[in-house]
Amino acid sequence: MSLVATSAAAVRASQCSSSASSSSSSRLLPALAHRTRAYRSLMTPAGTVGNGRPRLQVRAARLESTGVSVGFRAPQFELPEPLTGKIWTLDDFEGSPALLVMFICNHCPFVKHLKKDIAKLTSFYMEKGLASVAISSNSVVTHPQDGPEYMIVDAEKFKYSFPYLYDESQEVAKAFQAVCTPEFYLFKKDGRRPFELFYHGQFDDSRPGSNVPVTGRDLSRAIDCALSGQELPFVPKASVGCSIKWNQ
Repeated sequence: MSLVATSAAAVRASQCSSSASSSSSSRLLPALAHRTRAYRSLMTPAGTVGNGRPRLQVRAARLESTGVSVGFRAPQFELPEPLTGKIWTLDDFEGSPALLVMFICNHCPFVKHLKKDIAKLTSFYMEKGLASVAISSNSVVTHPQDGPEYMIVDAEKFKYSFPYLYDESQEVAKAFQAVCTPEFYLFKKDGRRPFELFYHGQFDDSRPGSNVPVTGRDLSRAIDCALSGQELPFVPKASVGCSIKWNQ
């Protein structure tokens, strides 16, 4: 069992007591492919350093997740999955008792720090009934590496078991009141009632360069309790990451 899965199992015992096929970039929606080709010209490095290697300009603002509170209802959405071309909506997840919505992207160092473990944790819990979806809302004008063509590369490289959706208009991010990447929303539903927010917080205490191991402890504890029908036994800590790159 993986480090994250092992951690999740241990947490279940102590805290809660119980607890799209691979596709190449050639199958990308034509409209998305056209846009990403147009944006490639914006990826030129900003000059070079003394040894001739490219010097990249990085603009990142560190933010904490804020805003929504427990009981907030999951907003409706309709977004494409670049990997498969499928359009996903909130209704596609109605049959699940809990839904994890993650705002991530390709370039953010905070997301890169967690990608492998996000993939492991979600795969582990999706086998237990959790529905999961990730959304990228960053502007591809300022950050073309977050565009749909490169989302396909990430989805295949990290073997995401969840759909990775493209929010070009950024309206979905605004509806969720998302501000940073990564940002995690765990929704729970009771029968026919709408999905309601159960947890909005961090993956765990690990950050890039912090030397704190990645365990997924906070999120896994929350998922365990959501799936077992128990109350959250701790106060969530805000997720920390790069600001979402809004269209100008």
